[in-house]
Amino acid sequence: MSKKTNKKLITPDILQQALIGSLKKLSPRYMIKNPVMFVVEIGFFVTLLLTIFPGMFGNAEGNIRVYNLIVSVILFVTVLLANFAESVAEGRGKAQAASLKKTQKDTQAHVIEKNGTVREVASSELKKGDIVYVKAGEVIPGDGEVIEGIASVDESAITGESAPVVRESGGDFCSVTGGTTVVSDWLKIEITSDPGNSFLDRMIALVEGASRKKTPNEIALSTLLVSLTIIFLIVIVTLYPISLYTGVEIPTSTLIALMVCLIPTTIGGLLSAIGIAGMDRVTRFNVIAMSGKAVEACGDVDTMILDKTGTITFGNRLAADFIPVKGVEKKELVCCAALTSMQDGTPEGKSTLDLARQLGDKSKEDSKAVFYEFTAQTRMSGVDLSDGTKIRKGAFDAIKQYATENGGKVPEDLQEMVEKVSALGGTPLVVCKNNRILGVIYLKDTVKPGMRERFDRLREIGIKTIMCTGDNPLTAATIAEEAGVDGFIAECKPEDKIAVIKKEQVEGKIVAMTGDGTNDAPALAQANVGLAMNSGTTAAKEAANMVDLDSDPTKILEVVEIGKQLLITRGSLTTFSIANDIAKYFAIIPAMFMVAVPQLGVLNIMGLTTPYSAILSALIFNAIIIPCLIPLAMKGVKYRPMSSGKMLARNMLIYGVGGVITPFIGIKIIDILIAPVLAMIGL
Repeated sequence: MSKKTNKKLITPDILQQALIGSLKKLSPRYMIKNPVMFVVEIGFFVTLLLTIFPGMFGNAEGNIRVYNLIVSVILFVTVLLANFAESVAEGRGKAQAASLKKTQKDTQAHVIEKNGTVREVASSELKKGDIVYVKAGEVIPGDGEVIEGIASVDESAITGESAPVVRESGGDFCSVTGGTTVVSDWLKIEITSDPGNSFLDRMIALVEGASRKKTPNEIALSTLLVSLTIIFLIVIVTLYPISLYTGVEIPTSTLIALMVCLIPTTIGGLLSAIGIAGMDRVTRFNVIAMSGKAVEACGDVDTMILDKTGTITFGNRLAADFIPVKGVEKKELVCCAALTSMQDGTPEGKSTLDLARQLGDKSKEDSKAVFYEFTAQTRMSGVDLSDGTKIRKGAFDAIKQYATENGGKVPEDLQEMVEKVSALGGTPLVVCKNNRILGVIYLKDTVKPGMRERFDRLREIGIKTIMCTGDNPLTAATIAEEAGVDGFIAECKPEDKIAVIKKEQVEGKIVAMTGDGTNDAPALAQANVGLAMNSGTTAAKEAANMVDLDSDPTKILEVVEIGKQLLITRGSLTTFSIANDIAKYFAIIPAMFMVAVPQLGVLNIMGLTTPYSAILSALIFNAIIIPCLIPLAMKGVKYRPMSSGKMLARNMLIYGVGGVITPFIGIKIIDILIAPVLAMIGL
């Protein structure tokens, strides 16, 4: 799949979203939910306070205080800028998603007054009891019942069922749902729901009731870094009584310097950079991510739930085959089917003509022919040729009645043929020439190209795929087999999708959900990763935390690989950071106490000149290391598919050992450079 890079401009909308996001990241509510950033940012504020006003806790050496101030400002500004940059990235996603919503204007309704006049109002202004008129191509503005007319209605955005259904007054087929589209003819509808009680409102309530769960990796990282921070703070606090006991004077500014050096500020400052990099990478595949955490969560995905209509399949019934009855040549059936589709602009008509051409049909349009469009009343379409030949295609019952009324007979194998196509999950269109039935056009909801191969790749990296559809079990099984998914759930309602996701999450699995319909919105909000199709509804895009501009559900494969790279990068840098902090601890503490306790001199492996130079060298090293690691955080550690055991061993070898060695070398080099300067000024 080729990469597509979107032009990225920081518009006023994006900047506004970024500023709001940055302020939220400094709020107590945000920091309580994100303990790592809470510890880092509060630590910096305390460091700045005690460094600027050292008299509060006694005097301190001027140089240490100045360097403390410089390092604190560098570290805090790094985190602040990283937060702002992440907010810009998140703001870009939210602003682009908002711009997508703006393209979908509020549905307009044609309300019929009691005096017969028609006025146009916004669908949001409709009340229970209003009578509205909806014609072909228009969206039904609200939930209601048909009181007059008969029409085909596309309900795929709501039910997930791709085939249009007939809605007419009276009986069991009079109810319609707001947001569905009239495909043919017209309907007069009485609105049956008050504002706030429609199907869409119920979906919104389900979305609001859903909540994304933190991934195990996210929880583990927060727990680890907070635990290390507490441990190092306890160590720093206990150093003061130990120094009194040993007779070593440790100024407050020195303890503050140790806190700055030892708490895991490195990984805390780099987390946002890693998230920004992930959001940038997914945009290259035309995917908008609302946050870096959404991309990282993709790396942990175990189960992928997919809506069928518009996600796995195109959502339109397209011609797949021509099946002639006994005694009829397939060539004749193909030719007649093509002639009826010459001016048929529906997906079914276009695909019938395309398939006929692929099979070698070369029929030409009759300039004097009269074409008849499909209507819900006749349930068929056709053409009257200039030579008097009449060709019709349509539903089995309608064509059967047409043929018999014109003196024709129904072929013995037609009923079985129609039932077989229906059993396969397809739609049979029967073709009739004059009063002679020729056969069946097999229409099916076509699976998008390359799906099976993509799902095979998902299976290889350990992701289970489950298809959810409103179709009957037989149709669902047929599509599932063709697409190559691991499992399916038929006749699925919005509540069923949420139940499936929650069941997987209870088992400790990370779930990704892809969908495009309003009925997918609650599940998209509940899943750890919700990927909405750009071709989908506003509700789906709003509930998801990612939007695929190309409407390709298997795009999640690339996003998963990017997510895994982010996890590896975060794990590698966390390993480096922890090893780094431990190494600094064993480098600084012996240098501080070896004057009072000479036996500790053997632990001064680096041979640092003085306790003062040791502290100062560690501070300078700490200020340098974060900017040096930002390029690695942005570029990311290369992802190689391997077992978790091998990955852990590799990280420990490269980043664990490297994290121990680097501070020893770095601090020693800085000590060599600054020791002569300190000696010259008497420190």
